Amino acid sequence: MAETLLVGSGLTKRYGGVTALQDVSFSLTAGEILGLVGPNGAGKTTLVDLISGAQPATEGALTLRGQRLSGPAARRAKAGLARTFQYPQLALELTVAENLLLGRAARRHGTVWQMVAGSFAGAFRPHSSADTEAVRRIADELGIDRLDRPAGDLSLGEQRLVEVGRALGQDPLVLLLDEPFAGSDAGGVHGIVEVIRTVQRRGHAVILVDHNVDLVAGLVDRIMLLDRGRSVFDGDPQACLGSPEMQQVYFGVAADSDSDSDEEGVPHVVS
Repeated sequence: MAETLLVGSGLTKRYGGVTALQDVSFSLTAGEILGLVGPNGAGKTTLVDLISGAQPATEGALTLRGQRLSGPAARRAKAGLARTFQYPQLALELTVAENLLLGRAARRHGTVWQMVAGSFAGAFRPHSSADTEAVRRIADELGIDRLDRPAGDLSLGEQRLVEVGRALGQDPLVLLLDEPFAGSDAGGVHGIVEVIRTVQRRGHAVILVDHNVDLVAGLVDRIMLLDRGRSVFDGDPQACLGSPEMQQVYFGVAADSDSDSDEEGVPHVVS
């Protein structure tokens, strides 16, 4: 039986009188890929923020390998979490290779941004041959070339690839990917998919957020559908695509138990 890596219980986030996330619970096992889908404002990025430590939860708890997961992002990165963002957050004055090396340093010392602050003081220099080899391997997996380029010279799609590579360099137990495919061409999408599969083969876990529901459904083991801060479906990807909850959230269609299901109870899929 696969090891349970990450568990969230009753996660809630409020901003004054506004509830962005309400009583969301989940578990994630080794080698599992969980897709988070839902319309804009559903709470997907908020959930990733609570897991990664970018924001504190108002209520609820997290455990990683049975140990309470709390505190700032730095502590969680060292514990084994790595994430990307909706908008790439790279050190634009550093080279591609140096940004990738930051991921290696973050697992040892803290957050990527602590590494950025100390980079010019040598926080990740001199780096080991193992770090250099890891960066080369990650770059090859993602199809990233010309590692001596400043990150600020990259296109949006290329920046996303480097950010994914930096997260992978942390060798995380759980990789959190927030819309990693946006702005990427076909080659970039393929590279990111291969990275996700590599993480899975290592027995680690992935939480994937993306608006391309069909792409997510073809890649993940399980989908959690969020709507207005609540989890309304958590289960098989194909079952989610045809579920009444999916029809209601995306199409405003309330499935009728008599007319929208076949005799075996399979929900009708809106085409």
